[in-house]
Amino acid sequence: MENSLESRPVILCADDFGLAPGVSDAICGLIAAGRLSATSCMTTLPGWRAHAPDLRGVVARQPADIGLHLTLTDQAPLTRASGLREGDRLPSLSRLLPRALTHRLDREAVLGELRAQLDAFEDVWGAPPDHLDGHQHVHVLPGVREAVVDELLRRYPVGRVWVRDCRDAVGRCVARRVALPKALLIGTLGAGIHRLLRTSGLPANDGFAGLHDFSGRVPFRRLMRAFLAESGPRPLIHVHPGRVDAALLACDSLTAPREIELDYLASADFAADFASAGLHPARYADFGGTVMHPALPRTVA
Repeated sequence: MENSLESRPVILCADDFGLAPGVSDAICGLIAAGRLSATSCMTTLPGWRAHAPDLRGVVARQPADIGLHLTLTDQAPLTRASGLREGDRLPSLSRLLPRALTHRLDREAVLGELRAQLDAFEDVWGAPPDHLDGHQHVHVLPGVREAVVDELLRRYPVGRVWVRDCRDAVGRCVARRVALPKALLIGTLGAGIHRLLRTSGLPANDGFAGLHDFSGRVPFRRLMRAFLAESGPRPLIHVHPGRVDAALLACDSLTAPREIELDYLASADFAADFASAGLHPARYADFGGTVMHPALPRTVA
């Protein structure tokens, strides 16, 4: 996908790399084709170690930001996660959310799991993540956001890892007319980490889109055009492409909409819509004015 000299950069990030082979393979293919500029990886799952070599080969030819998709819901944790897990699994979002909002999350359990997931990323990738965000946006929640900021400041030079900011200007959310209640809710929940990122100096996107209800009632192309039409100065759009396979059916409820997103992102319509909007998929460093420290050598275990 060629970039016009007049077009502006936007991070187009696919969530859930490592969730299932059909998801990971789809993301690799889209990065290779220049249709994605970032992906966020679930290091709690065996698919991360299994498919990271494929991803490494792709980004050697077509650079992209590779980050951690912090996972605190539904999947098996990497640690004992005492005070957080329920049985052999992390809690559902519906159970995690009220505990976070009433400040009843076990800080040590959250911090331990965050550190273990970062370790699992570095052990396989041979470098820190380029960015961090959260599966089901958990990184914005009280008790999680503080752990994220504190650990990134402890672990890496400021500027090495950028963080997804899930807030967007209310005017842009209203203008899109897409999942407005969801966008306002997540934006409100994200106010805390928005402030923390700015006071800590950690880099972040400025402009966030991609939220929808996955119902299929509105064609995905129409949704993407709305996301592209209202974008901030350093915008990020998150997507969930993938092919449905047995592994995905066994571990996640989001299935068929992934194929709809994949088909659009791989299509000529996608390229035309980006060109019409005057945007092109780009890495965070392409925004300019941001100090990015050199990565460690990237090797896959």
